[in-house]
Amino acid sequence: MYREGGCRIPSGCGLSGFINRDGRRETGERIIVSIACLNERSNGLGGGFAAYGIYPEYKDYYALHLLFEDKHSRQMVEDLIKENFYIAAEDRIPTRQVRSIGPAPMLWRYFVVPRLSKIGETEKTEEDFMTQLVMHINDTIPGAYVVSSGKNMGAFKGVGYPEDIGEFFRLDEYKAYMWIAHGRFPTNTPGWWGGAHPFTLLNWSVVHNGEISSYGANRRFLEMFGYKITLQTDTEVIAYAIDLLVRRHGLPLPLVAKVLAPPFWEEIDSLELKERELYTNLRALYGSLMLNGPFAIIVGYPGGLMALNDRIKLRPLVAGEQGSTLYVASEEAAIRVICPNVERIWYPSGGEPVLGELKEECACRLSA
Repeated sequence: MYREGGCRIPSGCGLSGFINRDGRRETGERIIVSIACLNERSNGLGGGFAAYGIYPEYKDYYALHLLFEDKHSRQMVEDLIKENFYIAAEDRIPTRQVRSIGPAPMLWRYFVVPRLSKIGETEKTEEDFMTQLVMHINDTIPGAYVVSSGKNMGAFKGVGYPEDIGEFFRLDEYKAYMWIAHGRFPTNTPGWWGGAHPFTLLNWSVVHNGEISSYGANRRFLEMFGYKITLQTDTEVIAYAIDLLVRRHGLPLPLVAKVLAPPFWEEIDSLELKERELYTNLRALYGSLMLNGPFAIIVGYPGGLMALNDRIKLRPLVAGEQGSTLYVASEEAAIRVICPNVERIWYPSGGEPVLGELKEECACRLSA
């Protein structure tokens, strides 16, 4: 456990991310430098990255990043994929040897689209079909784990310091308009390749610093909607909660922030009638998804990111802007090390979301 002045410091884990809102794509070199600045917030038991816009040649395909502990688990997953999907391409995820990274599992990626006949058999939407597949692999196939499953994005994570994980996965060879990074300091759960951040589902990715003491209530609520919580860390529920609220229930992200980190009742009581009724209804409907405990998170999705911390700000979060780029991180130093002349720096209040999205014309160009 990291100590300073003989006192236990429970607020480890480092977060960093940025989005070029003009759609400009760049390599992973700057995000590696940024998260390396937060080295003392992690302990080498987990590091990871999410990158958006990295597969323009396969942007209409789901990019399945998987890890396998052995050939048998890989064969079981491949049989499942071939039965349910058309495969446009597949290969081993490129890596390079890094001395500090120990033995790695088998790392593979598949670019796929679901077979319409298989979707028809389930009477589900395409995205629900994909979600069901991810849950099935993670829950029932020993030694296999879906690292990410979105379109034109991917997650890269493992056991090690984040700067070493970035080198291992050759992130200097990818280009993305948005990068998110995490350095892990696990306190209650093991350090393993699947337990590193980010946690993902479809196009969502989440990195997290803190502890979710409401994990049990959050988990039980999500399980009522078919989510399977299997990955041995509290962060998993955040990714699934966002998927449920946005994709399935249609809430905009600013309201999702008010579900995860809601105003106090005395604040709600002081609002005008319309707003008071809105936030009262959100608390009534989604009280079991409120995240109790200290937290700071960065959420990635196609075309944007949201950063948020708990409503009394028990974990640090800072934001900055320079031109068309929005930065968020655990510490100001992680922003200034890659953007020394940042134009604006601010520290959002507890429960106040920081939102950054691609400009409309850039989003259209990237999706064309």
